[in-house]
This record gives sequence, structure tokens and C-alpha cells, in this order.
Amino acid sequence: MSPARHASVFRTAMGDDAFGRLHPMLQRRFSVGLDSGEACVGRGVMDRIWHGPGFVRPFLRLGAKRHILVPEAGRHVPFVIENVPYTDSYGRETVTFVRTFHFRGGPRRFDATMIHSPERDCVLDYLGTHQHLASDLHFAADPHGGLVIRSGEHRFREGPVDVRVPHLIGGDAEVRESYDEWTGRFRIRVRVTNRRFGPLFGYEGSFRAAFRDATAHGIRPGLRPIREEARA
Repeated sequence: MSPARHASVFRTAMGDDAFGRLHPMLQRRFSVGLDSGEACVGRGVMDRIWHGPGFVRPFLRLGAKRHILVPEAGRHVPFVIENVPYTDSYGRETVTFVRTFHFRGGPRRFDATMIHSPERDCVLDYLGTHQHLASDLHFAADPHGGLVIRSGEHRFREGPVDVRVPHLIGGDAEVRESYDEWTGRFRIRVRVTNRRFGPLFGYEGSFRAAFRDATAHGIRPGLRPIREEARA
């Protein structure tokens, strides 16, 4: 079945049949968009934030300067995720995935903005404040109504440069999100691995979500990226 004309970027990527197999609360959460008029803000706790071997940390610190990944590790870290739809500078429907981790030493952000790319037939995930990294994301429903997101090709873009990130230095991401009816919380687990070096970074925890009128509230200052990338 083809997606609805004004479906969210996530439903468009998955198709109606796969999207309909998600738990109803996941369907609502991933219907955030301009047509639904809803934004979603989740607040909770990451039970664990971890990273891999010591040599990974300098790369995490470098990425953290532009809100890509998180160099600290910790347990029971307060967490906020903001999913707000807007139209970007190129007229594309975009949804923020801005995650803020409140460590004792101060907050760390992990920013992403997502669009549907008809050219690539997937959700395109722009990472960081300047959208220099772009990843293909593939969405699927698991047998229990949970959502599984797996990354595909990664590209680096800076000025005229547009290159594929080799698997040797890139990371493969897997995100699993579900809804726990008993607690009324969304549960999330993120794991990033390298095909040669193994686990690099991840986190897991849970949060409650509040939905709000995206049209009335708009998008708060600082949530949009500083630079937007035209290339899909």
C-alpha cells in the first residue's frame, strides 16, 4: 500500500503496512510532522551511556564540538529529546532529533535533523550543527511492534567535497525503540559499532513523551542547525 499523500517523513519511508505494525504510541510519536501539527518532547533517564576503547574518545570529543556523539560515559543521566517539525531553507519537511544529556559536568547535545529522500528511498539523517555528515536510515517494525532503525551509507560534505565515508572508519548504528504499556514509557537502545574495531558508542534508557501543537509553539531558538545541506 502506498503512503498517504501527506504522511510523516517516517511513515513515507516505511510505507503504510510496516508503519501500521508499530505500537500505536510509536505510530503517534513517529507521525510527528507538518501534517499532524504535532511536536514531541521526551524526558527521562539514560540508564547507561557508554563508549568503546580509549582510542575512540578523541574522535568523540572532536565530534562533540559540533554536537555529534557524546564523549562522556555515565549512568542514570537525565535526558531530553526534542522532535519538532519545520520546513528547512530548501523547502523540505524536516524533523529535529536533538538529544540533550545532562551530565554532572554540564549538558551535552547530540543533534540530528531528518528528511525523507525520494532519491535515496530512505530517511536521510543530517548530523550535527552544520550537517556535514549525512547517513541513510532504514526503518522497520519488529515482531512485537517496536521500531528498528539501521544506518546505511554515510557521506561527508564540506563545500564542494562530497565523499562516502569508508566502512573502516565509519560506524554502523542500530536504534531500537519500543513502548512499555506497564510504565507508560518509551524505551530506547542505541548502539554504534565499527566493522573492524567493534562497539564505539551507545546508550539505553527510557522516557515519557509529551505532545504539543507544533504550529502554535513553532521551533525554539537554537534547535535548527547553523548550516543546512542542500545535497540529499
